[in-house]
Amino acid sequence: MYWTVDKNKDNLHKCSEIKEAALWIKQGEVIAFPTETVYGLGGNAMMDEAIEKIFTAKGRPSDNPLIVHVASKEQVRMLVLEIPALAEKLMDAFWPGPLTIVLPSNNSVSQRVTANLPTVAVRIPDHPVAKALLEEANVPVAAPSANVSGKPSPTTAQHVKHDLNGKIKGIVDGGKTGVGVESTVIDCTEAIPVILRPGGITKEQLEHVAGPVKVDPALEQEGNTPRSPGVKYTHYAPNAEMYLVAEYPQRLQMVVDTYRQEGKRVGVLTTEEAVSNYEADLILPSGFREDLETVASQLYATLRQFDEHEIDIILAETFPKQGVGEAIMNRLEKAAGKKVLL
Repeated sequence: MYWTVDKNKDNLHKCSEIKEAALWIKQGEVIAFPTETVYGLGGNAMMDEAIEKIFTAKGRPSDNPLIVHVASKEQVRMLVLEIPALAEKLMDAFWPGPLTIVLPSNNSVSQRVTANLPTVAVRIPDHPVAKALLEEANVPVAAPSANVSGKPSPTTAQHVKHDLNGKIKGIVDGGKTGVGVESTVIDCTEAIPVILRPGGITKEQLEHVAGPVKVDPALEQEGNTPRSPGVKYTHYAPNAEMYLVAEYPQRLQMVVDTYRQEGKRVGVLTTEEAVSNYEADLILPSGFREDLETVASQLYATLRQFDEHEIDIILAETFPKQGVGEAIMNRLEKAAGKKVLL
């Protein structure tokens, strides 16, 4: 099923499309819908059968926990043992918005959602369609990104349809998403909060509200049981083999030339300012280097474009790990499987 919803329309929760999609979620089906970050694949977090449908549709590893999306802080209280004071401050500052907070679970959601961890990850999304759908469904909704596991996350309903057509009950098309990378995940079960996944809210923003914030060292490790979605390698990956090039444009162009001499079709992932610096089989900009939020917003769509052109090798510029650049590099490193050409 496919519902088109104008996100700017008043009283969205009264729309027949929203009511129908919400009813399917309550009944245990899975529905793709837009959030301010990426499109999510939503199922009733209280129902094992709904969560099983999410894992099946995505081909997602079962040890990977899911984020629970809710309509209100009151719904959060129904899912957790407690909300620490620091977590409350972060909720007040950044909700609704691209911040997921990990809290001690009271085991009311399906254990498939938490991957048998003692914690549950929750957030209130800042997208009018998502908020209306959650309000109408009136159940906590587990919603990972609505794509085949390991591939670039979807930022349009067309991306979802490409990946999951025939595998899910329906798609709510609310237009293109905004932030473009997933929410920041922060664990508030410890005295000092720990970032488990960088995302739309930066470390600097979090520290401005909460004081000192740590970054989970497991972000740089492989093979551990994940405490957060999206931290396993490889993730967000296009079909072509991908490398990050630390020195550009001179070094990157040399690598392009080497691969092309070997008969490879080579693509370059760059920014608008640097498109003219390269010669390759396909050159795609992802936003402006002077405004890294535009890079984040366009990143997944750009990675998906390479798949449309039968490119053999993708060479990507790198970005400073500051602000939203931390999230951009996290996604690029996973897309490339940590392969960096120095």
